[in-house]
Amino acid sequence: MIISLTLIELFLENNMTQVLVINASIQGDNGNSSALTAHYVSKLSGVSIVKRDLTPNAILSLSREEMRAWMIDASTRTAEQNELAQISDDLIAEVQAADTIVIGMPMYNFGAPSTFKAWVDHIARAGVTFRYTENGPEGLLTDKKVIVAIASGGKYKDTPMDTLTPWLRTFFNFLGLTDVHFVYAEGLAMDKPERVINAAKAELEALV
Repeated sequence: MIISLTLIELFLENNMTQVLVINASIQGDNGNSSALTAHYVSKLSGVSIVKRDLTPNAILSLSREEMRAWMIDASTRTAEQNELAQISDDLIAEVQAADTIVIGMPMYNFGAPSTFKAWVDHIARAGVTFRYTENGPEGLLTDKKVIVAIASGGKYKDTPMDTLTPWLRTFFNFLGLTDVHFVYAEGLAMDKPERVINAAKAELEALV
């Protein structure tokens, strides 16, 4: 039996490890956290990569109209409601398709950038990425690895001032994502930035 090269390539592509890269820095590719995700990706081979940059206004804050559109049966939505629902549908589809999710996360004022919070609000959907049961909420996103590369000017890890890590872990666990790894590039405004970045890159390489 002869199988065309195109079919073989399609099969291999569909069976590749899928990596979703989320960059949340307002500096885009110039951000320290973005440099970390780029370094991780550069060490990968034989994978399919989808990249989403959460630059300002890339994803608007969740609106009442958009949330209402989710709750309406697709067959009865207006064209505008379909357009609104599609934003969340597309973001969730990226997460569902991924085997590994790599996040470049700068710490701004002890928390995540507002653009990342908007992404969070669009992918946390009852009945789609989590559901409520008689035993409490249950995450529907499983068998995925999450790597979060956090860049910050100060040093907050394992201190009461680190409100970012617990929130991220709680959110991902809520969706069923329990295989979460954190890599820190801390003290970038206090220490030699190159040394800090290189140490974080070495940690990321160990996760490849």
